[in-house]
Amino acid sequence: MGLLSNRVQRESLKPGDHIYSWRAVYIYAHHGIYVGDDKVIHFTRRGQEVGTGTVLDVLLTSSGPARSRQPCSTCTPPEEGSGVVSSCLNCFLSGGVLYRFEYSVTPALFLAKARGGTCTLAGSDPDDAVVHRVKYLLENGFGCYNVFKNNCEDFAIYCKTGLLVVEQGTIGQSGQAVSIIGGPLAAALSTPLLLVTTNVYGMAAITVAVYCASRYVADIGMRKDVVKMSAEDLTRRLATGLLQVVEPQISATPARGSPLLLTQ
Repeated sequence: MGLLSNRVQRESLKPGDHIYSWRAVYIYAHHGIYVGDDKVIHFTRRGQEVGTGTVLDVLLTSSGPARSRQPCSTCTPPEEGSGVVSSCLNCFLSGGVLYRFEYSVTPALFLAKARGGTCTLAGSDPDDAVVHRVKYLLENGFGCYNVFKNNCEDFAIYCKTGLLVVEQGTIGQSGQAVSIIGGPLAAALSTPLLLVTTNVYGMAAITVAVYCASRYVADIGMRKDVVKMSAEDLTRRLATGLLQVVEPQISATPARGSPLLLTQ
């Protein structure tokens, strides 16, 4: 892997690796956990790689990989309504390039990778713990998919770290979501600072600095609103309602609840 690219060869993969592949025109990346034997466990919206439950899905699915109508002979057919699925590596990549997500990166390297969803400051748990966690969630689920707060990257990061964002009204740990929201947010937050300079390079530098700062503080390795939770405890809380997961809704009044909300 290079400084700015996490591209790897299949032969270098080991069980417990967090891998991803960019989809058409780099709109989004799909993430999963490699578990060995050419298998990847990943989180979807009822079998669909990404979705919002709104008309935006037309754009998202059109940018995704074309699916063969012939079922793969090596993939495990997903259960009806299941979000966590197991696929062969070929089906997971769908013709895309293989990348490995990096953990325990330095702040300098984290900020050097301007696009979110490729690395984190947080450390990973041992590989055997990661594989246990992801296989347990394959059997027991990870709640409802939410493109901004409970997506495939959130799933993979949780499997690697056991860390879960549970504060109400906060974004999940996904670096992709932070990047998508962080760009416009940086532009808005930097507007008052832009008044102190009329130089175009100065304006660009201020906006980039605010964007990088927003990514840094939102990273799972820096956040204070996370808890370490076992997969068994997670699924128990989901089943009993102690941890509520809801899908995004389109309404005149934005929903205030977080998709991962821990109740006492």
